[in-house]
Amino acid sequence: MAELIYWGGNATAYVTDAGVVLVDSKFPRAHDDLVAKVKSITDRPIKYVILTHNHGDHAAGAEQLEKDGATVIISGDDRDNLAKTPNQRWIPAIGYVGQMSLLLGGKTIDLIQMRGHTRGDTVVYFPASRVVCTGDLATTAESIPSIVNYADGGSWSDWQKSIDQILELDFDYAIPGHGPAVTKSELTAYRNRKVAMLERFRALNRDHKSQEEITQTLVKEFNWGAGPSAGNIPGMMQELR
Repeated sequence: MAELIYWGGNATAYVTDAGVVLVDSKFPRAHDDLVAKVKSITDRPIKYVILTHNHGDHAAGAEQLEKDGATVIISGDDRDNLAKTPNQRWIPAIGYVGQMSLLLGGKTIDLIQMRGHTRGDTVVYFPASRVVCTGDLATTAESIPSIVNYADGGSWSDWQKSIDQILELDFDYAIPGHGPAVTKSELTAYRNRKVAMLERFRALNRDHKSQEEITQTLVKEFNWGAGPSAGNIPGMMQELR
């Protein structure tokens, strides 16, 4: 877990004849390693960096990649979130709204704005390769549980709508914000476990269980609610009634 936290979230390189599309940029400390890994598979330049959301473990390295010559794109809502971050000096020049498509080297890349982890999550879909990048709408690393960030406009109710929208896309593999890639059927199973947890939470909340009682139940039944996910529970008690 310490190594995952130190280097940041997943980054995905999509190679075309005209250059590379990079999804997420990790922390600045990972810049040289990230660029070296891209160069190990292609001599094409990184043309675009698409940020799935504004959090530093996914977005903080983008400033250096822009200096290297890449165009950085993020949703307008998460661009606003980034601008509100204390001591944030740089923000991407491009903030799209709703949906956006890129065409590079004859390949289409679709950006779809959703809400869940933040109010402006970007899902990146590569239709020709049948791959989707979810950002932190999905995390498959056991040590980094899925959460929503209420301060940045996240919502568990909208998370469920977003994950269902992702599953409507035609893909074979999903690359999460943290953890290994999964098949579409594995992402469906992940969705079902989380929805069952949310339904259990709503039932406990409606029965006026205390925060401690809800936490103990979720940890026991879903192995969720302790550690990094514990901070979600007060907000969930307000949202999930």
